[in-house]
Amino acid sequence: MRKKVTIVGAGNVGATAAHWIAAKELADVVLIDVAEGIPQGKALDLLEAMPIEKRDVHVIGANDYADAAHSDIVVITAGIPRKPGMSRDDLLQTNYKIMSDVVNKITAVAPNSILIIVSNPLDAMAQAAFKQSKFNRERVIGMAGVLDSARYRTFIAEELKVSVENVTAFVLGGHGDTMVPLPRYSSVAGIPISELMDQATIDRIVQRTRDGGAEIVKHLKTGSAFYAPSAAAVEMVEAILKDKKKILPCAAYLQGEYGITGYYIGVPCKLGERGLEQIIEIKLTPEEDKALKKSAESVKELCAVIGV
Repeated sequence: MRKKVTIVGAGNVGATAAHWIAAKELADVVLIDVAEGIPQGKALDLLEAMPIEKRDVHVIGANDYADAAHSDIVVITAGIPRKPGMSRDDLLQTNYKIMSDVVNKITAVAPNSILIIVSNPLDAMAQAAFKQSKFNRERVIGMAGVLDSARYRTFIAEELKVSVENVTAFVLGGHGDTMVPLPRYSSVAGIPISELMDQATIDRIVQRTRDGGAEIVKHLKTGSAFYAPSAAAVEMVEAILKDKKKILPCAAYLQGEYGITGYYIGVPCKLGERGLEQIIEIKLTPEEDKALKKSAESVKELCAVIGV
């Protein structure tokens, strides 16, 4: 029996995530959205591509959460996207209401699923989903660091004119302006990037990584990034469905790790069939630790606003 992944939100991120999952033949896909006809039309279009791609995957679109029953994983992308000049935090109240509604409906029909949260502001939305679902922390994970580190890796590869496959990069902290890229743990074919570029270049790349989402919003003018965010979520889906024990930077609920308790923060996570299977703790310099704590403070502020 094939695995089943439900994606809530049939906008650009959700529909493109469905595309990646189907193209990789990872699972059957249910695409859910409140807009009548949109998930059905996109799902049917994707389903009709499967004979061309030679993939045996079933894809359906729905407005009813009953179709999400018995899902192994639920990816939640629902929410309003950012507009130019809008921060992720501006989205807070609207997307909190949407997240609460979605999680209530999902837990009713798929109580054993693993939730991957993509909606922004990411860390606060993951916290909201965790509290609302009453799932253990292993089954509610936020997608942030995979995207941020992918952007970081892209810029490093472009700067050094090397294959992206050679680049390993690390990003901790909240998904936003306070994220903490770690050049010390970033390398090209095992060579630390500090050996390959000067500090000014590293600082420029780190800042561009922090501004990665805003840079795309500025170009698009009427939307936000969706190819890389959806691919990042699907890398997490694949790690869980295939029990890969893959270490990825994800937003996880910390219980004392890194000296932080009670909040979702981006940290290295081992993902397998049970979801979050281990949080990897690495030694940070005093500067890195300070930056991570600062990032955690900004997440706490958002969570306080919505009472989670």
